[in-house]
Amino acid sequence: MKNQLPENLKGVHIHFVGIKGTGMAALVEILFHAGAVITGSDVSERFYTDEIIEKLGLKALEFSENNITDDVQYVIYSSAYNLDKNPDLIAAVKKNVPCLLYTQALGNYSERAFSCGICGVHGKTSTTGLTGTILKELDLPVQVLAGSIINSFGATCTYTSPLISKLEPGEKKYFVAETCEYQRHFMSFCPRKIILTSVEPDHQDYYPTYEDIREAFIDYICKLPEGGDVIYCADDKGAVDTVSIVKTKRADINYIPYGEKAEGEYKLTFGKVENERNCFSVKLFENSSNPEFALSIPGRHEVLDACAATALVCQLLRDKGLEPSSYAKQIAQGLLNFTGGKRRSEIVGRLKSKSGNDVVVLDDYGHHPTAVKTTLEGFREFYKGRKIIVDFMSHTYSRTQALLKEFASSFESADEVILHKIYSSAREKPEDFTITGKTLYEEVLKTGKDKNTVHYYEEILDAKDFVMAELEKTLDSKYPDGYLFVTMGAGDNWKLGKAILG
Repeated sequence: MKNQLPENLKGVHIHFVGIKGTGMAALVEILFHAGAVITGSDVSERFYTDEIIEKLGLKALEFSENNITDDVQYVIYSSAYNLDKNPDLIAAVKKNVPCLLYTQALGNYSERAFSCGICGVHGKTSTTGLTGTILKELDLPVQVLAGSIINSFGATCTYTSPLISKLEPGEKKYFVAETCEYQRHFMSFCPRKIILTSVEPDHQDYYPTYEDIREAFIDYICKLPEGGDVIYCADDKGAVDTVSIVKTKRADINYIPYGEKAEGEYKLTFGKVENERNCFSVKLFENSSNPEFALSIPGRHEVLDACAATALVCQLLRDKGLEPSSYAKQIAQGLLNFTGGKRRSEIVGRLKSKSGNDVVVLDDYGHHPTAVKTTLEGFREFYKGRKIIVDFMSHTYSRTQALLKEFASSFESADEVILHKIYSSAREKPEDFTITGKTLYEEVLKTGKDKNTVHYYEEILDAKDFVMAELEKTLDSKYPDGYLFVTMGAGDNWKLGKAILG
């Protein structure tokens, strides 16, 4: 079919329009390893994904109709570009070259494997990265695609097991991918198993109400075949709510809860947080030789994601006729090997201030109030001896407006808060909204937070001198370890952390 990629991709020339997008770069890796010939185009600005594609010996071209040579057999394009506006896409349409949206191509690829989709408003990338890092320790023919660079994948977005190349013709591999709810993109994916981490209001420009976004997750879970698994977080109200509705529609799929409130094998028990490790146990392994697991990254939410990843890995082992409890040691090692990903609790550097204070500079993508709140709570628990300064940049006017009070009350665990203008989305016009970054600042002050600890700088780098001065201050005895400076959000305030590190 015209809108289907061929089963055998060896030697097939595919051109990517918007190749620097995180998901696009990850799919480039997957198809490159499948033997496809890849070219691609994008804007000239350099992104961290340039490093991913350069590792493959590729370079992003500028957009041009000349990119669509007679050799190009398929075009895969990002939803940020239109068939009738982008020069590459206009040329491809004229030449009758089949053009597939990224989500269509990913869905297409997922049909040819035993595929598992990881979804939810929060935790998708970490859960995918954790799953892949555990699977690296096991002998399963698997490919994994995450929505960001994962350190333990070798600073790329994907992991491909060496066993993939040894598969016999017709033998299916396992494929685990992060799947996104925005604009129902995940509906193109063909899952046999699904992890559902969380459901709550988000993407208000597309899902005006909670019921709208919940309906999308319901429809996605209903794509599971008979006997498929939905592994869902029993601690998340929205996930439980969503699954309870799916149960009325599909009695033929397996409902597998995980978390503290879960009944059954994947019941989670939180352990100690010490020596910068999060310890926990999962009921299935309580009688094994390795009953306790640990993560070297902060946050109870990360432990929940680790429990979800462990559950999916165990279900895949069972599908291969293997006993999961026999693999406790490998699973424990995989969990310890996970050190996060790009912009996911990422330590970008350390410095000593002139006055001798130790400073850890960390960057995190958290851009929804629940993610901001839980991530900062995790930092507070993990970095007990550090004073926490968070620099937050809100992303999209519609999200900030709809969740203003929730955002305002999400900074309780921070000692100092710095706010900026709203980072706009291309799909929104600022003039259509009355809300600004200053509105959020004023709302934070209403929560009772000390006004001397909440600061506003319209532009990101305007805050640099203030932060540098703060990091020189003598610390209270309750902060013996120094400072933790966190840039947080889906905007570009990560630049402030880089500037402070020099």
